[in-house]
Amino acid sequence: MDAQHPADDSAPPELPTPDTELTPDSESTPVSESTPVSEEADVEVEREQDAPEPAELDPETRARRDDALRHVRKFGDPVLRATALPVERFDADLKAEIHRMGELMHDALGVGLAATQLGVLHRVLVYKAYVDDPVTALVNPVLEWTSEELETAEEGCLSLPGVHVAVERPAQLRVRGQDEAGKRIEIEAEGLEARVIQHEIDHLNGVLVLDRISRDARKEAMRAMREALAPAEDRPADAA
Repeated sequence: MDAQHPADDSAPPELPTPDTELTPDSESTPVSESTPVSEEADVEVEREQDAPEPAELDPETRARRDDALRHVRKFGDPVLRATALPVERFDADLKAEIHRMGELMHDALGVGLAATQLGVLHRVLVYKAYVDDPVTALVNPVLEWTSEELETAEEGCLSLPGVHVAVERPAQLRVRGQDEAGKRIEIEAEGLEARVIQHEIDHLNGVLVLDRISRDARKEAMRAMREALAPAEDRPADAA
């Protein structure tokens, strides 16, 4: 894909936002949680640093990864186009939700996950950009500042199996939010960490990476996703 393609400025449609979970629209032909995920399915933003390629995974790790990915809502599910609601209650249920998100992200070999990707309309995200970092949870995140300097890098998404697209984003940012106990926190980030945070905040606003690329690149991404989700025997020879 041409990294210089301009982003598509069209805003994604917003859907009703119930308190917890949306049911997939039967007309949107979503991939259900029980749909097997292709071995070529990508992880959120990119694989955890130094993580093995999917083809190199041992059976136990692959099984955990496939199980984790079954919990993630896929393209076509209307919850991915919904705007998450601010969290007002900081209780044991929220801590359990954040813990579960961190475990699923780890098992999927991802570096970030938003609550909406699990069908929960809370403004909550978790991320771990680098292997030695702890899992960071951001509740009610708000971007306070982004740099004028932009960087283009390839991103994938747990909700878009097989999709790898070059996305231009600010190279640095400052974000404020709350931790799982409700304490105010502020984070300054750059590089991969900044990219992951922006990617996950996009999810909380109902925005996908497909909305940040050109029409031609989007067509290529949709083709790649169809191939990734197709049974092995139905894939083109050059996609095997």
